Amino acid sequence: MRSVVPVWILSVVAVLAVGLFVPAASFLVFLPVVLGLALVVTFGIQLLVPVRKGFVDRVSASLGGAVVILAVATAVLAPLAFAAGAKI
Repeated sequence: MRSVVPVWILSVVAVLAVGLFVPAASFLVFLPVVLGLALVVTFGIQLLVPVRKGFVDRVSASLGGAVVILAVATAVLAPLAFAAGAKI
């Protein structure tokens, strides 16, 4: 779990940064960028972990948690984005 939780924390911090610093109409553009960042960081952390056993479980847990965090963030930010004039 030591290599999983940092990705979740990064995802929460990145979502908060998107919510605070990005114009509301662009929320839905930057949330996939956060997921891409979580993916890159996940693989970077897993390259630093010397243990091979459990690689798939650790990557799945990291990205699964990031997806849940981003789903909640999307549920909160999407109505705000559409109210600000975002188009699909």
